[in-house]
This record gives sequence, C-alpha cells and structure tokens, in this order.
Amino acid sequence: MASFTTHRLRAHDRARSPALRFAALCTCLAEFAPYGFRATYHHLCHSAGIPPEPEQDPEAVVRAVAELHAAREVWTAGFLAWRGARREQKAAGVRVPDPPEPRRRLWCPDPEFHPAEPLPVVMRRIMRAPAGDLGCCPVCPEGRGTRTWHDGFTEHTLCAGCGVSLVGRATEPAPGVVADRAERWRLVWRRRA
Repeated sequence: MASFTTHRLRAHDRARSPALRFAALCTCLAEFAPYGFRATYHHLCHSAGIPPEPEQDPEAVVRAVAELHAAREVWTAGFLAWRGARREQKAAGVRVPDPPEPRRRLWCPDPEFHPAEPLPVVMRRIMRAPAGDLGCCPVCPEGRGTRTWHDGFTEHTLCAGCGVSLVGRATEPAPGVVADRAERWRLVWRRRA
C-alpha cells in the first residue's frame, strides 16, 4: 500500500479525476483517522464542504486532505519528540515509557457526533489523553456530562459535548440497531447526511 504522503499528493493532483482524488482522500483516512475512519470522514466532508458528487467542487477534497495532513503533522512532531526521549530512557535502562506514547486517535463511534473544531487543534488534545478507558473527556475544556450510544454490539458512554467514547461495554447483538446504524452510515458515506 502506498504511503499517506503519496495519496495526499494524488488528492492534490488536478490532472486526476475528482473521483480518483476523492479515493485518494479515503486512502489517507485509512492511514490516519483521529476519530476513527467514519467519524473523521464525516468531519472532513462537513468541514471541507465535500458535495455528494466530487465533480461539483473538486477543491473540497484538497481542503479536506490539507486539514487531515495538518493534524498528522501535529501528531508526527509529537511522536518524533517522544521517540527521541524514549531512546534516551531505554539507554538509561528505563523499560516503561514515561510519559506513554502519545495517542494517535480517540474513538468517536457515532460517525455524526465528533468534535467540531479543526483536526489540528483537537489533535493536540488527543495526544495528551491517557491510555485506556477515559474518566473524563480530554477534548472538551470542561466536563459536559455523558450520554449513551449503542452501535448494535457495544454500548458506549460518550462525552455529551463532543462524542468521544469514554468507555464501551459489549452487549448482545441488537439486529434492529445494527440495521439502523448501517443505513445511517450509507447516507453519511454518500454525503447525504
């Protein structure tokens, strides 16, 4: 598979058809998606204004991939700094990283409920989030409470302000919920929601 950078350049290439440029954006999302693929896809489609038919606004894909790239640059810079410090710790015999590796993503299971701020701004907060289940939302500046959301297999406790999953609990499959969520995702995927 080609790298994020290769597909980012393909999304910028005006010689390619809008559909191919859009496909390149989706491949970039497969490589780097701070809220998970679906929620990051929804965020970028709305923030960049990607229409249902990419031919209507080919530059929307460029705006989306630029925002995603900026967030990835924030994460890369933080990760490289952490990696350098970690090498020094290993040389000194420290076997448990302190601080732990910066997070690359926070899970937003509901694709239509995620942080609204630009990805690079939120990425800085994501990187500071502790590992494992979260006691409080690292994205929202103050506690906004929680709400429950079920995807058909897992009951998630979400931050009521931004949709970040604080904890998930496996449940019995709920076929009606699964079908409803699948239909809603089809609308999001086609940029009709």
